[in-house]
Amino acid sequence: MSKLALRFISGKHKGNEYLLPPSGQVCIGRSSDIDVVLIEDMVSRKHAQITIDGSDLKIEDLGSTNGTFVNGERVTEMKLQLGDRILIGTSIMKLVEADKELKQTSVDAASPPKIEDTSVKRVTGYGNRSMTGTISEVPLPDLIQLFSTSKKTGTLVIRVGAVEGKLHLEAGRIIYATVSNAKGLKPLKAVFRILSWQEGTFELVGPEPHDFPETINMSTEHILMEGLRQIDEIRHMQRKLPPPEAELQMPSPLVPRLSELSAHELDVLQLILNHSTVGQVVDRAASTDLDVTNILFDLMDKGYLVKQ
Repeated sequence: MSKLALRFISGKHKGNEYLLPPSGQVCIGRSSDIDVVLIEDMVSRKHAQITIDGSDLKIEDLGSTNGTFVNGERVTEMKLQLGDRILIGTSIMKLVEADKELKQTSVDAASPPKIEDTSVKRVTGYGNRSMTGTISEVPLPDLIQLFSTSKKTGTLVIRVGAVEGKLHLEAGRIIYATVSNAKGLKPLKAVFRILSWQEGTFELVGPEPHDFPETINMSTEHILMEGLRQIDEIRHMQRKLPPPEAELQMPSPLVPRLSELSAHELDVLQLILNHSTVGQVVDRAASTDLDVTNILFDLMDKGYLVKQ
């Protein structure tokens, strides 16, 4: 069996790995005399324990105050599999096959490995609540589910190049969202837009002072289900539409009758007259990206719009 390790993919210790022994127990917590030391106020002295018996691994919460989470679910005891993500305090660890460069070293609490020992990096640190990582390692839906289950409060900042998205969390609920390059985007629409991002970095920081003009009143579970459904359908529809920078216009003469359009279709048509590009219209429309995409496709299909 391949050697396994806990790889820190988020938090203060991101990039560190802790090589697991072929058998035995590994304790995680705030106490200085255990195997994996995470010194922060959200971690209990003896928080959780991983038991290894050959190919069988299980994690057990040791009565911690803030809980142990595996793949977004709070657990008391659970069998672990390769790829599982464990959230303790502000650290997310992933169960992975150990890097080939890591040499097998016994884990012994009586003579713990030193941090400079490259075979096993002993993880220690103090109280920084910021959580960072990449969304290629922790996909946004998984990350949001983790924060929802653990009732995190703060601002999740996602950066993709020069674009910055923010999800404001209150006890695990998304209450507001913004996207820096789409000012005025409705908050729920901003969440769905951010959910479509598949690369970039994230950071969970403390709550920001705010005076939101409106808040999102939808459960996290519903947001994720509806957002992922819309993203899938939008990707299918976008293959039939010009790119966001393309300009659309009404043909002259206009053959189909305007009186046959619905109020929503007329609103989108007016946005085309005022802004012209596909991307600008999608950003400014009150409807969801999916609804606007469908309307644009129908207007082009029926001859109300053509590409310039």
